[in-house]
Amino acid sequence: MLNYKGLKAVRERILVPDAQVDRQIDAILQSQMKNVPVTGRPAQAGDEVVLDYAGETAEGYFEGGSADGQALVLGSGTFIPGFEDQLIGHSVGEEVDVHVTFPEKYHAPQLAGKAAVFHCKLHEIRVKERYKANDEFAREVGGCETFAEFRESMKEAMQAYADQQAENELKEQLLNQICDSASFEVSDEQVNAALDLMMQSLESQLARQGLNMDMYCQFMNTNKEALREDNRNEARRNVERQLAIAEIAIAENIAPDEERVAQALQQIARDNKMTIEQLQPHMDEAFQAAVAQSVITEKVLDFLVASSEVETIVKDV
Repeated sequence: MLNYKGLKAVRERILVPDAQVDRQIDAILQSQMKNVPVTGRPAQAGDEVVLDYAGETAEGYFEGGSADGQALVLGSGTFIPGFEDQLIGHSVGEEVDVHVTFPEKYHAPQLAGKAAVFHCKLHEIRVKERYKANDEFAREVGGCETFAEFRESMKEAMQAYADQQAENELKEQLLNQICDSASFEVSDEQVNAALDLMMQSLESQLARQGLNMDMYCQFMNTNKEALREDNRNEARRNVERQLAIAEIAIAENIAPDEERVAQALQQIARDNKMTIEQLQPHMDEAFQAAVAQSVITEKVLDFLVASSEVETIVKDV
């Protein structure tokens, strides 16, 4: 019989300091740039121009050789060699014929090595500038009317995140207490299955960052086999947590409900930048079972918090 009622634990609530909010805002300011129109001078290297163009060879206009409202940074090397240089020195409203020769190894064989002229019209010249900490930044980047409102919104979001982390740590603390006082029979097969899931999860995280397991192991000065073994104890504890959650769910009649399942599906869709309709084709039996299990887990953890003696300590950083 699991001992899971009347547990004692501490929730450490960290108050996000103003200095941390300011650092986060500074980081956003450093990463965001705005377009500032240039007036009173012609285009120069480094400017971004907005233009229409239509290209033709001796055979006439060709497919893919025209565009309207195309943004192009002069000197970026984005277009055919020689194209961008010929726009330097021209002003907004001018029409320019740009003469180029396609490279011999151009990706479109029908154009490779051919001479062409692009009829261009410049609509705008602009430069990139960093935002300042003002209302303009709040409106265009932060979705708020004033900078003060944006800053307060940022602080609330950071505090909500910190509070959620504290809640997650509390739940883990309670679950670990239960597992420490229990005696579970855990097989090697269960541990290996948990390890498989951990490694798959890590690989997915790395892939989202443009990395792979080999690169990660090299950085961590380890190998896949050693990494797997290093996580064996945590995998065993994960199995124990799952067994504890399952036993509590049965004992307390905790089951998934429609509202919580719907909320979980909405969150999955948001995390993957999808609509519920787009998610529908992926909702096979295994997917639905996993969602149901995640809801049960959250409801069990909520139950543990509610039935435990929790002391909240507020800390300033």
